[in-house]
Amino acid sequence: MFQPTRQQVLRLYKHLIKYGNHLKLTDKNYFLGRVRHEFRENRQLTSPLEIEFNFKRGETLLKKGRIL
Repeated sequence: MFQPTRQQVLRLYKHLIKYGNHLKLTDKNYFLGRVRHEFRENRQLTSPLEIEFNFKRGETLLKKGRIL
């Protein structure tokens, strides 16, 4: 099981915001709002499995350009 550090989560957030600013065929405001909303909602997570799942979900978005 992988438990991301606070620094890794903040780095992922920063990369997702940068990714959103470079989108061309998608509504940037919607994407950026969604990223902010998801991070705010998941800030209260305590379960290591949920934290890992959401962190990997964000990484997948950056790598593949979409959520599976």
